[in-house]
Amino acid sequence: MATKFKTGENAPESGKYKVDSLVNGGSTNDEATIDIEQGEQFPPSPSSNDAAYWVKA
Repeated sequence: MATKFKTGENAPESGKYKVDSLVNGGSTNDEATIDIEQGEQFPPSPSSNDAAYWVKA
């Protein structure tokens, strides 16, 4: 199982990440990937602007 990172947490390493699910349990069809640098905070879901769980893409 992939390690999940929540919106607002700092990225442990640079790379591409994608939305796995929303924190509120809602569904998302967000297929976007983001490039994030180590130490940057994970953003909300690009499609819904809700807090999300991110996984390495």
